This record gives sequence, structure tokens and C-alpha cells, in this order.
Amino acid sequence: MLATNQDLPSETFDLAVIATGHVWPDEEEATRTYFPSPWSGLMEAKVDACNVGIMGTSLSGLDAAMAVAIQHGSFIEDDKQHVIFHRDNASEKLNITLMSRTGILPEADFYCPIPYEPLHIVTDQALNAEIQKGEYGLLDRVFRLIVEEIKFADPGWSQRIALESLNVDSFAQAWFAERKQRDPFDWAEKNLQEVERNKREKHTVPWRYVILRLHEAVQEIVPHLNEHDHKRFSKGLARVFIDNYAAIPSESIRRLLALREAGIIHILALGEDYEMEINESRTVLKTEDNSYSFDVFIDARGQRPLKVKDIPFPGLREQLQKTGDEIPDVGEDYTLQQPEDIRGRVAFGALPWLMHDQPFVQGLTACAEIGEAMARAVVKPASRARRRLSFD
Repeated sequence: MLATNQDLPSETFDLAVIATGHVWPDEEEATRTYFPSPWSGLMEAKVDACNVGIMGTSLSGLDAAMAVAIQHGSFIEDDKQHVIFHRDNASEKLNITLMSRTGILPEADFYCPIPYEPLHIVTDQALNAEIQKGEYGLLDRVFRLIVEEIKFADPGWSQRIALESLNVDSFAQAWFAERKQRDPFDWAEKNLQEVERNKREKHTVPWRYVILRLHEAVQEIVPHLNEHDHKRFSKGLARVFIDNYAAIPSESIRRLLALREAGIIHILALGEDYEMEINESRTVLKTEDNSYSFDVFIDARGQRPLKVKDIPFPGLREQLQKTGDEIPDVGEDYTLQQPEDIRGRVAFGALPWLMHDQPFVQGLTACAEIGEAMARAVVKPASRARRRLSFD
């Protein structure tokens, strides 16, 4: 039954489908100097030419920077390969700082065949065999399969990074090592040139492509990891996969470089330990070595996994809290399995509540698969639980 807090009649349905996407803080939480997300009033706000800080160096952070920049100038494309930014005369004080723990920028979207070519070693059969052996050592066993898959796809790159000597915990360090040592803008410019050349020549970089294909396959083991290995996965392999599949449009890189060329944008690596203090008039970040003050601050980090206590529907939230589960228990068709009185009657496809065991669920392909699974709930109830949900 659907009930509202307005003067409207209640409605009763045989099946309710919850298909909400990202959940961002309400616009009411934003102020003139602090935006808890780029989608909490920033797009409509007038941001003065001042010192602007943006938490996050992914596409969301870059989009937030662009939203501010176009209020103070315009991007001009003088040819297909070069973009410049013309700053307004009254906006000389505009300064934008993108920041994250590492200060690493995403790379440009790369050329590869679609639909994806099949994997040769990390197959469904191989993964299921490892899952059946139990959770102890599962992550390390699967990583050895990943190593063999990468070696098969690109033996030269595997040798260059000494892949055989790496483990689950050191692989991410090797993945990001060279980029951490380089100026992020110089790396972005070099990467953009490489990507555009590969697109013209229709050349696929084997190691990039195999990592892209691996992320969806390897995700299937996540619900079966023990708590220790789940954390290791999140800190290591997951970051590699996300960096790879979250490559961004070349146009975003060109505009970023245009802002750098105009002397407007900068990158700040905060390190692992920092403090953030949000005041009425400014936001201050303190690291081990320095302190940074911003007139306007935008938190552009991505969607975070949510739990039952965060469900915005009071009645459903109360019912699920009584089960004692912190995360909704859903079937193969994403219908709720608990409590018993609503089993199979609510299809729960809300992304933030699925991210605990599907860390890469935000992509269009995953969303389409969830939609198809929920559509089956109309015709046939789930035969079994989808998976054992895990969480941090």
C-alpha cells in the first residue's frame, strides 16, 4: 500500500518497484559557501569569482569545476584537438582546486571492441569452482586467476610491472605508481594524445581492455568474501577496476587542460589523514603539512553505499529494521525476501542499497540487468536469494 503525507487517497498494488537512482543530500543542506554534492543546488547557484575547493577528482569533480568555470568565462574550441578557456575580465580572482587523497586524475575513455570479448581464464566456471572451495583464501586464489588472464592478454605489460611478483594488496600500488610520480596534468595530456591516436587507428591496448572485462566477472565473488578480504578488495582491486572503467570523455580532459592553461585549476593530494572543518563563511582543510581555506566548497565524491536506516520510506524502513538486517535481503529478481509478510511483493532496485556487494552497480549495463530481473518479478517469483549480502 502506498500512502502519502498529502491529502491523497491511499493506493494498493500487487507489486511495488523501487528503482530510485543516486541519493544526494537535499538542496536545503547547501549554503552559499558549501554544497554537500554537485546536485544539491550547485547547478542553479551563482558562485562568485573566489577560491573554490572541490573534493573529488573523478568526473563528478570535473563536472562541478566546469559548472563553476562557465559562470566566469567560456570554452573555445579552436580545432578538434585543442580547447582554450577565455576568462571574463571581472573573474580574475577565480581559483579552483580539485582534491582527493591521491590527487590522481581519471584517464580518458579508451578504444576497445564492444560487445566485450570473452575472458579465457577468469570464466564463470573457474570463479564458481573457487567460490565452492570456501571463503578462506578466496580473494587470493581468484587474484592468481586474474594474473594468468592479464599475462595471457598482454605478456609485455605484465613483465613491465613485474605482475608475477604482485599480490592482491600490491597490485593497486603498481597500477597507480607511475601516475603518482608524474604531474597529473602532464599525465592527462599524454594520456589524451595516446587515447586519441588509438581511436584513430582503432587500436586496443590489451592490458586496459582485459582489466575492463575482468571487473564485472570478478564482482561475483564479492558477496562470498569474508570481512577481512572484503576490505582488502575495496582498498585494492576495486580501486583499479573503478579507475579503469570510470575513464572519462576526451572532451572533459580537454576542458580540464584548458582551465590549467588559463591558470585557474589546480590539483591537491591530501594524503590519507586530513581534517575538514565547515564554517559559515568558509571551509578549511588541514593536512599533516598544511592548511587550506576555501570561500566555496563542493563535495563531489560519488554515491556512498546506504543501509536500511537510510531508506526514505518510513513504513518500509520500519518493517525492514525489524528483521535486524542492516542491508535489504533481496532475491534473484531483486524482490525483498524479508520480512515474510512482504516477501516477493517489493522489487528493491535502489542502487545505493545494492552497492555493498555490487561495487560496480552504477553502470548502464548493470542497471539494465537489474531492470530486466525486476521485470521478471511481475511474471514469476524468485526461486532463491540472489546472494549473501556483505557490508563494511
